Amino acid sequence: MRAAPMTAAKRFERAMRLMRRHDPQSQEDGFRLLLPHAADHVGELLQAFADEHDHGLRCWLLELIGAARSPAALPLLVEQLHGDDTSLREWAARGLRLLDTKPAREHLWRARADGLIG
Repeated sequence: MRAAPMTAAKRFERAMRLMRRHDPQSQEDGFRLLLPHAADHVGELLQAFADEHDHGLRCWLLELIGAARSPAALPLLVEQLHGDDTSLREWAARGLRLLDTKPAREHLWRARADGLIG
């Protein structure tokens, strides 16, 4: 007998639970579970990023937010592009490149001009 498909809410919950484990393979499994569905979870990802304190998980969450390619992520991506954390800045720049909207390109251009990114 085949298992019922996982709902989006359960998928997000399971992925976050896996990503918070101490086992690197479980963390990777959680990330990979969520990556192809990032666009379905933009709101939850934005909230999880705001609530998270673990630096590594924040980087992964920002990577997922960028992969979602959602205009709703623009304010957070721009904020992180101008932040002090170079890891988050790079993930924000990548997310803005993936978003590829006029405002995203303008923010990237300004960040390059200001020497924030290469």
